[in-house]
Amino acid sequence: MEKQKSITVLTPTGTLGYGFGAEALARGMSLGPDVIAVDAGSTDPGPSYLGSNKPLVSDYSIRRELKDLISAAHKAGIPVIVGSAGGAGTASQVDRTVALVRSIVSELGIHLKLAWIYAEIPVERAKAAVATGDIVDFEAGAPLTAEILDETCSLVAQMGHEPICAALDAGADVIIAGRACDDSVIAAYPIWKGADPALAIHMGKILECGAFSAEPFAMDVMLGTIHDDHFVLEPGSSKRRASVKSVAAHSLYERENPFSQGGPGHLMDLADCSFEQLGERQVKVTGARITETEDYYVKLEGARLAGYRTICIAGLRCPTLATAIDGLLEEVRAKAIDYFAPEEVTITFHLYGRNGVMKELEPAPPSGHELGLVIDVVPDRQELAHAVCHQISGGLLHYHYQDIINPSGNLAFPYSPSDLDIGAHYEFSAYHLMKVNSPTEFFPLHLEDL
Repeated sequence: MEKQKSITVLTPTGTLGYGFGAEALARGMSLGPDVIAVDAGSTDPGPSYLGSNKPLVSDYSIRRELKDLISAAHKAGIPVIVGSAGGAGTASQVDRTVALVRSIVSELGIHLKLAWIYAEIPVERAKAAVATGDIVDFEAGAPLTAEILDETCSLVAQMGHEPICAALDAGADVIIAGRACDDSVIAAYPIWKGADPALAIHMGKILECGAFSAEPFAMDVMLGTIHDDHFVLEPGSSKRRASVKSVAAHSLYERENPFSQGGPGHLMDLADCSFEQLGERQVKVTGARITETEDYYVKLEGARLAGYRTICIAGLRCPTLATAIDGLLEEVRAKAIDYFAPEEVTITFHLYGRNGVMKELEPAPPSGHELGLVIDVVPDRQELAHAVCHQISGGLLHYHYQDIINPSGNLAFPYSPSDLDIGAHYEFSAYHLMKVNSPTEFFPLHLEDL
């Protein structure tokens, strides 16, 4: 394959389904991109979407945006790549997105080659890797065990760029990938076309959140163009600009070490990167280097059922109650635990207006005249969660405390019913690295002519 002199990637938004401007997409397409590539998932929303297989974003929003992207790409004769389909990139989420693509293609009356790539890891294969010492901790803080894997209901791995390149080799026009490393989704096409992998992956890291690397930042269109020794970023919208500050800041986004970043089969060296303003709206980036690792590891993400949740949201404004609330919450917690013993129940209180966000790390003293209270109850079944939560919310409503002035009600509930059954509660069971024999070993490719 002949190497292109430059390769332009259009990333429409930071997460598929979160929106982008029509003007920004139209202007971006007028610049002649070679590919549209977008991330559709993350672990940021927690393990629920992995454990439940429910989509992060509604089918309505995904279909609406995919229709615009597929239509624009088809007219331009360029491919569309979606990574981490459905939010967590499970097989069922990939299938759900593939079904939407089929529907869109039928509606548009066009023909294309569709590819989809699964990213689920068989639990037995992961258990075998545990037994041979081929799984190491990433950020879980504890070793992965066979017992934990037996409790795991969904297990995926982050693919690198190689499975996506295999789909491009097969002539795919639309690629729906399961769980994928965010930057690999953006970097795959440039690498496939012969671009420097270091530049492609660094550009992917910055582009993955769309116009979050622009000013003003937003879920919107961003473009990156790779040349031999640098890449240039600019927003799709004429109302935004890329600056050295905005691009460099996003280069550091979610980075524990500003100078290096590990990924599937590689280690990025960013110590000598430089950022240069080009005109009003563009930034040139140089200096990224890459080293292939001796072994190829993929990141495992697993989730297991950890109970069932019921919550109650309430507000309180009485200054006397606000002063006494900490003691009252401990009293009602102890009362509920005693009442429902020997059942095991986790009861958590979040006080917004005091320290609901940062908890014990909050440095500022309480300043508000009212407090928001979230009662969070998680036992092993929904019926019990509801019973415990209602006892606490009802008990607090008419709980006597020292210096009480008005006994008619301590809490204000914004909803009826006040106790809301959230459903299954999941926790991460695997957040580890697994050594594999090849980059495509666990990422099967499927093709269909539409």
